[in-house]
Amino acid sequence: MPLPESAAVAAELRAATGQLTRRVKREDRMPVGQVAVLGALDRSGAMTTSELAADQRVRPQSMARAVGLLMDQGLITRRAHPTDGRKSLVELSAAGRALLEEERGRRTDWLAHAIESELSPEERELLARAIGLVERLAAH
Repeated sequence: MPLPESAAVAAELRAATGQLTRRVKREDRMPVGQVAVLGALDRSGAMTTSELAADQRVRPQSMARAVGLLMDQGLITRRAHPTDGRKSLVELSAAGRALLEEERGRRTDWLAHAIESELSPEERELLARAIGLVERLAAH
């Protein structure tokens, strides 16, 4: 069982990172769910619609609709599964990759501006040092 102070820090960190994540996502110009699908394909590579649904924790029918919308926009492509002829894989298209990078750039730009305008030089240095700690926690 964690020490009481660790539990308090954990609760505050979880709440703060959640607030920051939600705020940064408001910079997206396309629906968050669509950006999430593009991001999953970028991180994991080609996947079936069922795998994407499991990854995003949505029903396969919902993911099939999202995949259809992304295909209609030319952001993903579909190809035959290499070992199972009944399945197909979806993957990022060049346009999807470019749009995802644009969305990520917009998020990064907003966050960089917020860091620059809200934090003192000492606070920016402290934040930079804390990133390694957060990464260690995420890898635990």
